[in-house]
Amino acid sequence: MPKGIPRNQSTQHSLLHRLKIARGHLDRVIRMVESGTYCIDVIHQSLAVQAALRSTDQAILKNHLQTCVADSILKGNKDEVIEEVMKIVEKS
Repeated sequence: MPKGIPRNQSTQHSLLHRLKIARGHLDRVIRMVESGTYCIDVIHQSLAVQAALRSTDQAILKNHLQTCVADSILKGNKDEVIEEVMKIVEKS
């Protein structure tokens, strides 16, 4: 199965935007911990990082299903690609 990330520029731009948002949230969490911010406030911000990453993962998986998986199924590699996706789903 081919490896790579076939996506159009719009999808790539969107994914990078999501990741930069997550990085911004994480930078804020680090600053909050360094400055001794109230624990619950740190957790709220940490949850925002996790939500941003989860959202990004979902967008990447959707793109993968629409491109790589669809292409692999058309080429007769259905079982292989389903197994690959299931391994990722099991980790989440």
